[in-house]
Amino acid sequence: MKIQTMFTDLGRTVYSFEVFPPKKDQRIESIYDKLEDICACQPDFISVTYGAGGGGNSNRTAEIAARIKNVHGVEAAAHLTCLYNSKEDVDYTLADLKEKNLENLLCLRGDINPDFPPKDDFHHADELVAYIAGKGGFDLAGACYPEVHPNSANEIEDVLNLKKKVDAGVTHLISQLFFDNESFYRFRERTQLAGINVPLEAGIMPVMNRGQIERMVTMCGASIPAKLARMMIKWEDPQDLREAGIAYAVDQILDLIAAGVDGIHLYTMNNPDVAATITDAVHNLL
Repeated sequence: MKIQTMFTDLGRTVYSFEVFPPKKDQRIESIYDKLEDICACQPDFISVTYGAGGGGNSNRTAEIAARIKNVHGVEAAAHLTCLYNSKEDVDYTLADLKEKNLENLLCLRGDINPDFPPKDDFHHADELVAYIAGKGGFDLAGACYPEVHPNSANEIEDVLNLKKKVDAGVTHLISQLFFDNESFYRFRERTQLAGINVPLEAGIMPVMNRGQIERMVTMCGASIPAKLARMMIKWEDPQDLREAGIAYAVDQILDLIAAGVDGIHLYTMNNPDVAATITDAVHNLL
């Protein structure tokens, strides 16, 4: 099932997860039990992240996505980055995905890896989208940044670059994580003003520990609102912070649903308990 149809056919907020492959030095089977429990939450689809530049876990992305769909019966979307892939590499990946009964992709530029030189066929995600869209057969999602992509000069440049992806063939967008819903609502207004009319999923990552948040803020530029900062100061015990982080994420999701968001994309961090706890809290309101 192509994910774009969910936004019209389900008649409710689309609810999805993200998982990531095990590290290269770990057996792929190490994620199987977690996948079973995560799929038991019955999200509408699950996206599977892609390995870093130079190969990474790219082959595992397709294997895990295929297991999610063909074994557990949950629709899957495979991430695909472009900086370190040639057209031939992309063609090979597309053929492999088709063979595995996969038809949904999240097309990304990918993080820059200083240890590997990028290839020259694709420099930005919109180029990858246009190339795959020209071949047909896949539903293509794109990423977006509610608080502006780190490489964009300002909000205007950011939304214009985003429109390039949509014009190239993206049918829906999944946002980077954010902790201030008002930032998302302002971003949604900017996309509408720019003529971007595809469904927009809000990316939510529950706070599990301080180190995680520091890494995420550094990577994607998400701001820490005062409410979240106070919470992180108040609860020093890891278990207390974990429970508070889940409660904060649930509060975000409920507010987003009330505001008519098209979808919620939960960054599960491969943690079935977190996925189940949040799903149980919001399920009846989706």
